[in-house]
Amino acid sequence: MRKLIKYFLGLASDKNFMHIIEIVEVIVSKLLSLLMIVVIFATLFDLAIFVFKEIFFSEKDHFSKTLFNIFGLFLNVLIALEILENITAYLKKHVLQVELVIVTSLIAIARKIIILDLKATEGIEIIGLGIAILSLSISYLIIRSSNSRKEN
Repeated sequence: MRKLIKYFLGLASDKNFMHIIEIVEVIVSKLLSLLMIVVIFATLFDLAIFVFKEIFFSEKDHFSKTLFNIFGLFLNVLIALEILENITAYLKKHVLQVELVIVTSLIAIARKIIILDLKATEGIEIIGLGIAILSLSISYLIIRSSNSRKEN
């Protein structure tokens, strides 16, 4: 009985506990990677169906109107790839790379702006998007310059 109690107390030590946490993080990251791959292929399939429908079954003048929707779907794939890259970078280095997160956020906001319907959008939303872009751009410049100083 003493050995069993000693074993469980050993598992509760800080070093062993942190090791268990690291194992859980790796397992969750791998599952997220697999799920993100499924999402990427589903998004690609959705994009392919949408593009083929628009090319072969739509009116000529209607295609120019849905071009922005196609761009939005392309950017969805790119965003999913960036998220997969974030997860992969975490698995390689066990550190969340802030620069990749900021770039992914910038792509997501660019997608929002590309598909934005200016007739249905209020001014405050446009101002909010502008502030978000400015903030993320400044953050990216700060992170990028600090990373380049570390490399030198």
